[in-house]
Amino acid sequence: MTAGGVEGTTDAVGAAADADGEAVLAVRDLRASVSSGAGREVPIVRGVSFDVRAGETVALVGESGSGKSFTALALMGLLPDGARITCGSVRLGGRDLLGLDARARRASRGADIAMIYQDPMTSLNPLMRVGDQVVEGLEAHGTRGSAARRRTLDALAEVSLPDPERLARSYPHQLSGGQRQRVMIAMAVALRPRVLIADEPTTALDVTIQQQILTLVDSLARRTGLAVIWITHDLGVVARIARRVLVMYAGRLVESGPSRALFRTPQHPYTTGLLRSLPPMRGDERPPLPQVGGAPPDIAALPAGCAFHPRCPQRIDQCVREEPVLEQRGTNLAACWVPRGRWV
Repeated sequence: MTAGGVEGTTDAVGAAADADGEAVLAVRDLRASVSSGAGREVPIVRGVSFDVRAGETVALVGESGSGKSFTALALMGLLPDGARITCGSVRLGGRDLLGLDARARRASRGADIAMIYQDPMTSLNPLMRVGDQVVEGLEAHGTRGSAARRRTLDALAEVSLPDPERLARSYPHQLSGGQRQRVMIAMAVALRPRVLIADEPTTALDVTIQQQILTLVDSLARRTGLAVIWITHDLGVVARIARRVLVMYAGRLVESGPSRALFRTPQHPYTTGLLRSLPPMRGDERPPLPQVGGAPPDIAALPAGCAFHPRCPQRIDQCVREEPVLEQRGTNLAACWVPRGRWV
């Protein structure tokens, strides 16, 4: 493999998909950028490749600003003004979503691939009853009248909301945080999409409600074959819900692998730093938590070589000069010039 290339990454991801079965969603070399005020384009997503299979939950983790949500918006075709996809493919059901025109992409959004957003209170319309908001999405995709109303009540029941008929007449402010999040999930799954992107949907919820939402999404995935991409910075959530983990830093994946293998034997120093920052579950005396030194880089002024090298305790001269590609490290893929066996 050559430094900075993507061929090795794409080949490795494809081989993993073949080993575990056909992917529902196959992302290859996805790149997206935004236009800066100086008239140049700043890359935000830099050559991301991964697969998600039916009934599988894949977690996308990393610090704030690593590009997780931007990747999700690129997959959904919801990039803000001034942003655009510059390269790659997103294949779902045999079609490349990036090759669809605006009308076909709008028809696919919600029906084939759907998204749950971080804060349901700002995502729901405060002036509309929640049932009408679910109906609105159904009607936009051709389900109308009594059929849309029936499907709305069914969707609310599927997410374990009590008395769907009464709840459908409520306004968002009349519901608890957990109920609002369940309504958002009902809106997302009402059209029975094949892929669900959950962008930190439990961040604002207390631990008890958070666990209920995790259990609900996991149940939906197992029961319906829904492929889930769970975006989070909470590794505790990852351990409970995800089969595989994708670790993102400065707009690209630096490690990926099965959850157990990645938690047990991380192959990238950044992943190791994230895991070390988890508080211990047992013990009366808890030492200060280790931190990943420094701060995430300015995406508009990335350092040469590996973007993590200014913060990395394992860096060597090659890290400063050349950007590594994802390579096989046991059951994981990792983009690091220094094998774990040579770490200090």
